[in-house]
Amino acid sequence: MSLGESVASSGHKSDADWWQRTVFYQIYPRSFMDSDGDGVGDLRGITTRLAHLKDAGIGATWLSPIFRSPMVDFGYDIADYTAIQPEYGTMADFEALVAEATRLGIKIVLDFVPNHTSDQCEWFQRSVAREEPYTEYYVWHDGREDPSNPNGTRLPPNNWQSVFYGSAWTFHPVRGQYYLHQFTAQQPDLNFRNPAVAEEMRTVLRFWLGKGVTGFRIDAVNHLFEVDGFPDEPETGTDRDPLSYGFTHHIYTKDLLEDYDMVYQWRRLLDDWTHEHGGASRIIMTEAYANITFTMRYYRSGEDLSSRPGSHMPFNFLLITDLNRDSTAQDFVFTINKWLTYMPRGATANWVLGNHDQSRVGTRYGAERIDAIHTLLLTLPGIAVTYYGEEIGMLDNPDAISDQGDAVSGGQSDAFIVFSRDPERTPFQWDATVNAGFSSGPSTWLPVHPNYRELNLAAQKSAERSHFKTYQALVKLRGHETLCKGSIQLVPYSNSIVTYLRELQDSDTFVVVINLAGIDCTVDLVSVFPRLPAELTIASSASGSGYRVGDVVQSDRLIVTGYDGLVLQGVPLTTRPRKRERASGTTLDVLWQATKDAAVIASIIIALGTGYYRLHPAQPLGKWAGSLKK
Repeated sequence: MSLGESVASSGHKSDADWWQRTVFYQIYPRSFMDSDGDGVGDLRGITTRLAHLKDAGIGATWLSPIFRSPMVDFGYDIADYTAIQPEYGTMADFEALVAEATRLGIKIVLDFVPNHTSDQCEWFQRSVAREEPYTEYYVWHDGREDPSNPNGTRLPPNNWQSVFYGSAWTFHPVRGQYYLHQFTAQQPDLNFRNPAVAEEMRTVLRFWLGKGVTGFRIDAVNHLFEVDGFPDEPETGTDRDPLSYGFTHHIYTKDLLEDYDMVYQWRRLLDDWTHEHGGASRIIMTEAYANITFTMRYYRSGEDLSSRPGSHMPFNFLLITDLNRDSTAQDFVFTINKWLTYMPRGATANWVLGNHDQSRVGTRYGAERIDAIHTLLLTLPGIAVTYYGEEIGMLDNPDAISDQGDAVSGGQSDAFIVFSRDPERTPFQWDATVNAGFSSGPSTWLPVHPNYRELNLAAQKSAERSHFKTYQALVKLRGHETLCKGSIQLVPYSNSIVTYLRELQDSDTFVVVINLAGIDCTVDLVSVFPRLPAELTIASSASGSGYRVGDVVQSDRLIVTGYDGLVLQGVPLTTRPRKRERASGTTLDVLWQATKDAAVIASIIIALGTGYYRLHPAQPLGKWAGSLKK
C-alpha cells in the first residue's frame, strides 16, 4: 500500500460493527425542538423529530448533557448524573425517546462528563463538609504560604490555569482549602485517584446502560488525572499572561497515562455489559483536544495481541482545527492522510466536522462550500459525525447570546463575539413559521438566525435540489460496499482541486472531486488515476452543480464547476463490457476491442509520463476569480 492509501476497517454487517459504518448526529437538546413553548428544547421535542434523523439516514445520535444541572456551562456542570434536567423533561420522557429511537432503528449515545461535577452536586457539598466517604472525592489543597503577608493568608498551590482563564484553584472558606477546577469555578474536578470516585462513575455508566443507551461520548477525557505533588508547570514563553491557559505547558494536568487506563477500564465495562446482555456493541467516543500521538493512544494500549481496547472513536478534530476557508488542496490531502497514517492498523477512522464548541461548517469554510465539504465528510473511510443543523447548512448567528451568557464568555461582555459559543448553538430551523418551527412560545432561549425564512428544512425538502437533499443522497451513497470497506488514495490535483480514489476488489470504483475555488476547471482524472475507465457516471453532485445524478462524463476532460463536490462512479474491471460471446469477429466486437486497447495504451503512456504526486494545473474555463491563501 503506497503513501496516501489506507483501508477502512471491514467486517460483516452485524450488531458488533454497526458503529463502523453509520453516521452519528449530535443533538444539542436546548436547541433541537421545544415541545412545551418555553423556548427551550426538550426530550419530547427530540422524540417528535426523530423521524427527521431517519429520513436523513442517521444511524445514531449523541445527546449533549441532559442531566440535572444549574446550567452554568449548560449541562456540562452536572449536579446529579442519574436525574434528568427538569426543563428537558422527566425520566419517563427519556425512556419514551429511547423506545421511539429503537423503533426507528436509531441508537442513543449520551454525553458523559466524568472530569468534574457542579459545585451544587451533593458529593461536592458533602466533601466541603468533610463528610465520609466524600471527603476526598475532589482535589483539595491547603495552598502555599504567602511570604509577603504574615497574617496566614494562603496562595493557590501552584501556577495551574483554568481552560476558561484564571487560576485553576478556588479557595472554599467553609472547608478552608483550595479546590481544583480545570474549567469554571463552578465545576470542581473529581479526584480519580480515589477508587471510590472511579466506582461512582462505573455505577453511572451501568445505570444508563440499563436504560437502553448504546454508548457514551466522554467529555474532556484527557483532564481526568493530575500529577501528585502539584508542581508548577513550565512556561511556554509565548503567552505572557499568567492567567491564560497558554501561559504554561500542561504536562502535569493533561494527557497523563492514567487517562488512557481509565478509558480502557470503561471499555472493558461496556464490552462485559454487551457480552452479558447481548445486542449491539456498546461504544465509547472520546473527546480530547491533544496532539495526534496522544490521541491515537485512546484506541488501544499497544500493538500486540495483549493490547487493551479503548475508545471506538477517539474524536478526530483535524477537519476543524487544521483546515479552514483558506486551506489549499494540499492542506486537505495532508490533513486527511495525517490521521490515516497515525491510526493503528485495524482501527476505524472517524471524521468530525463540527460540534457545540466550534463555528458551523458554512461559517468556517464559507457557505458556498457546504455541499463540497459534506461530500468530503461522507465519502472518507470510516465514521462521519454531523452536528445538528449542518445537514441544511445552518450558519453561526453572531447576534445570538443567552440571558446568562455561556461559561466561556462569562456573560454579556465585550469578549462575547470572540469567545462565546452561543452563535453555533441557535435553534434548529425547521420551517418558515414563527421561531423557525422550533417553539410555539413568544421567545427562544437563543434567537433564531434571521435567515430561517429562506434557510430551513421544509423549504429544502420541497426544493428540487438543496443542501439537505445533497446530504441525504450522500448518506445513502456511503452505504455502498466500496465506500464502507474500500481503500483511499488522495491526490491534490491542483491548489484548489482535491481528488481521491475509493476502490475495492470486484466492486464499483468511486472518484471524488472537490473544487475549493469558485471558478470552473477542466480536470484530467486519468492522468492521476490511470486505471479509470474512459467514462464515469455522476453518483452525487453539489446542489448548485450543473451535473445531475446519472450524467455520464469523460474521465480525461471532466469539467468541474466552482465549489462543486462530485462523486463519480465506475463499474469494476471484472464487470466492464467484454467482447460479445454470440459472434466473434463481428464489426461491433472489433470496434469495441480496438477502443478498449487504445484506452489502455493511452493510460499507460500518460502514467509513464506523470509523477504519481505531480500537481496538474487545472485548466480554467474562465478568468481566475481569486487565489487560495495558505
